Amino acid sequence: MSETPIEPAPEAPPIDAPTIDTANTDLRDGVNRCAKCGSTEIQLRVSTGMLICLFCRHEWAEEQIDPLVTGEGSLRDLTGTTVASGAADINADAGLLTLKCGGCGAEVVVNTAEATSSRCHWCRHVLAVNTQVPNGAVPDAVLPFSVTREQAVKHIEEFASKRRTFAHRQFLKEFKPENVVGVYLPYMTVDGNISADVAGHGEIETRRYTRGTGDDKETVYDADVYQIDRHVDFTVDDLTLESSSERANMTAFANTNNVINTILPFDTKNAVQWNANYLVGYTSERRDQDVEAMRPALEHQLLSIARSQVEGSVSNYDRGVRWEAEGLDVHGTRWVSMYLPVWLYSYYHEERGRAMVHYIAVNGRNGETMGSVPVSYWRLGLAALATGTVLEGVAIAILAVS
Repeated sequence: MSETPIEPAPEAPPIDAPTIDTANTDLRDGVNRCAKCGSTEIQLRVSTGMLICLFCRHEWAEEQIDPLVTGEGSLRDLTGTTVASGAADINADAGLLTLKCGGCGAEVVVNTAEATSSRCHWCRHVLAVNTQVPNGAVPDAVLPFSVTREQAVKHIEEFASKRRTFAHRQFLKEFKPENVVGVYLPYMTVDGNISADVAGHGEIETRRYTRGTGDDKETVYDADVYQIDRHVDFTVDDLTLESSSERANMTAFANTNNVINTILPFDTKNAVQWNANYLVGYTSERRDQDVEAMRPALEHQLLSIARSQVEGSVSNYDRGVRWEAEGLDVHGTRWVSMYLPVWLYSYYHEERGRAMVHYIAVNGRNGETMGSVPVSYWRLGLAALATGTVLEGVAIAILAVS
């Protein structure tokens, strides 16, 4: 087999491809009116995934974003870096937007770092930000909630009840699942055309036998060692990455927001064009990372995919394979900024001078639930003694899929 070393990944290609304009041209700037009666009292009806006019009860939905972004081309045709307009680089100075009320003519200032809608203080019309302000607050698309608040509360109650045995007594006493909050979290979905190379050594066992006697007895093996190199071409479709630096931080010293990753995937193909009315009644977080800042996280995931792609071709190496060199060639990527729906329950717990915020998260589309609860040390210790085991360390949180 070839012993040629694998070249390091080339520098990321510049953002040279045309930007895809995903602005919703059907919306008027400032005032979103019902097409049937003209009312601005609009919100999401979760049971249908449609927007509903609270005055005349007319229902409709925005167009799906996927056909607009993908067009007729194949993922194999992707070259360079293409970004949708809502995923463009963030301008830190952009944030305050003046909207002119279509009802009375008043001008209302909206701080898009905190909200994407407001009310006119004179006539109470709802004003919504539809233009893609370059501060990360307005994405290309939004995936509406389809799990109701009542359903989310039930999922959280079931999750916590299965962990009552080792949960901290204070948590059980103060547990109030009705405090669950619906939040749209910012993500990037990435399409990619990728080639990868991996190289290393694999072992095939040829003989296993025992040496020595009594306490000195040990089992040893002989194996043939082979140098292995593999090349794979693949595409990724809607690979999901956090675009909030706080949520992307997986260190669990202060909180357990890493549980949010475990409720993936979302059915991102059903995401629709941006309309601020989908956010009425929910909170949201703002994207604070540009495409270039997210490339290392993307490449890490792409290399993981590459290793899984070649796994089937090395199954005969029964002693395992040790990959020692990896190379990645990203021919092309396409980035779309998107809000994804999550129900969150948070609980602040402090013990032994250490504070921790525990989260239980529910996928706002399919109800998948994951979370952490503070545990009782002495209950874990008693359980260990009862089973005759030695408790060497106690985890701060028990994480388990519902």
